[in-house]
Amino acid sequence: MTRSQIDIALLFVARIMRLFAYGFLSVVLTLYLAQLGLSEQAIGLLLSLTLVGDVGISLWITTSADRFGRRRMLVLGATLMVVAGAAFVLTRNPILLIVAAIIGVISPSGNEIGPFLSIEQAALSQLLPNERRTHVFAWYNLVGSFATASGALGGGWLAHTLQGSGFSPLESYRVVLIGYAMSGVLLASTFLCLSSSVETRAGRVPAHRMFGLHRSKGVVMKLSGLFALDAFAGGFVIQSLIAYWFHVRFGIDVGILGSIFFGANVLAGISALLAARIAARIGLIRTMVFTHIPSNVLLCLVPFMPNLPLAIGVLLLRFSISQMDVPTRQSYTMAVVSPDERSAASGVTTIARSVGASLSPVLSGLLLANPVLIGAPFVIAGSLKIIYDLVLYRQFQSLKPPEERASAPGA
Repeated sequence: MTRSQIDIALLFVARIMRLFAYGFLSVVLTLYLAQLGLSEQAIGLLLSLTLVGDVGISLWITTSADRFGRRRMLVLGATLMVVAGAAFVLTRNPILLIVAAIIGVISPSGNEIGPFLSIEQAALSQLLPNERRTHVFAWYNLVGSFATASGALGGGWLAHTLQGSGFSPLESYRVVLIGYAMSGVLLASTFLCLSSSVETRAGRVPAHRMFGLHRSKGVVMKLSGLFALDAFAGGFVIQSLIAYWFHVRFGIDVGILGSIFFGANVLAGISALLAARIAARIGLIRTMVFTHIPSNVLLCLVPFMPNLPLAIGVLLLRFSISQMDVPTRQSYTMAVVSPDERSAASGVTTIARSVGASLSPVLSGLLLANPVLIGAPFVIAGSLKIIYDLVLYRQFQSLKPPEERASAPGA
């Protein structure tokens, strides 16, 4: 293997470990906080502040990565995972938990959070030829979804098994948190093995530019606004809150919850892989929109299902097409900006998503606390996401990535 191939493999390994840890924690996080005595409103606030903290941390790390070193910033992010996990294990004080949530890196959704994605995407785009970008990004998302699925299954059933062995629910959830903190140590070790090939090439570091953007600033700002809306909608139904909804609505235990999200994330991963083939036929923007709208209609239908099997079935059907927009969105962003703006563009759009996602869990917590409105987060999330899809198509259907312009008739 060449050095570049080894670096690509290490980046994939890092994503697998990280997303496994995120999924491992996500199923039990809200249940753990409830066991500590926090109300639904307090849990929603803490989850929102977790995402708010991610915005600040990610902004600083991603905009500093090219100056101080990508490997160094990735290791710092992994260290913050350790800090957050350890703090959640060691204290029950709500104020200290909030502080740990703000300055640490912890994922309440099971999805990507922190500075890792932006830096890894920039490194992968540098290591890959352009024609392989969407395909590799699809696999990058596939392995992440499978890792999240395996983590959700492992975290849920570990807590279930420990409770069956005499552990209290609180003690069992704390074991999962210890595992999350340990995963940060392994992640930091993996990043230390990367070579200098992942660092910004000489002469490519932006100077005197706003967040490293210049020619592509207008496009990135428009995409960021739309991505923030999509993430705001998704924040109403992050995995931890969906798990809590299923627990309250149908009374199912944490082991079954882990199994549900294992299946959901496996299907999501497969859908991401299929996205590359569909995009090759109909284009990146059409793939993003035409697959996303049906998945959001299904999301709206989940709370109207009269029993557990139907609710699970609709949720899994939704996940089977829900992630086709992810690798295409990432690839599109990398394709329509200048090469020397890719790291900055990925960082800014990812941070915009974090900002959007940070605002809605606290609102979702308020809705979940009301028995009459407990299903409202699903409807609100699905409706807002459909609006995002329609605006995205109208704004960007004419802006083609280079590979689509090259294959267009008359090009």
